[in-house]
Amino acid sequence: MAIVRRLQQYLEENRIPYRVSHHPEAFTSQEVAAASHVSGKHLAKVVMVKSPDGLAMAVLSTRHPVDLDKLKVLMEVSEVAFAREEEFAPLLPDCRPGTAPPFGNLYGRKVYVDREIASQSELVFQAGTHEDLASLAYADFARLVEPTVGDIAK
Repeated sequence: MAIVRRLQQYLEENRIPYRVSHHPEAFTSQEVAAASHVSGKHLAKVVMVKSPDGLAMAVLSTRHPVDLDKLKVLMEVSEVAFAREEEFAPLLPDCRPGTAPPFGNLYGRKVYVDREIASQSELVFQAGTHEDLASLAYADFARLVEPTVGDIAK
């Protein structure tokens, strides 16, 4: 069981308790939820978006798509779109495609979290691989990342 080294070091340096769990290889957020036996409501996914301000992370439950209009308002930008993998992959060199942890601060990115995820006591997310999840208290995540929280799900 493994999480990306950068995240592991960051959590340990900040004395944040976390758990790692292993599941069969899965690629979509719905497959990850099923393989790990975690409700889609409780599993957070990261969606990379781009705006005039640059690339950012939108974090929401796997059961909802991002509402770009709501996100644009929360981000206070004139436009926002989904980023293509070739646009953000170089910024996440230690992560397998589609598995970025929601710690945008480790990658120089702003983080926008849907209110549903922010209301949960625990944050469960992919941690850089297609086989591993990490979980920690949402309050610890919020303290370290300082995300902007709002309604961004459809």
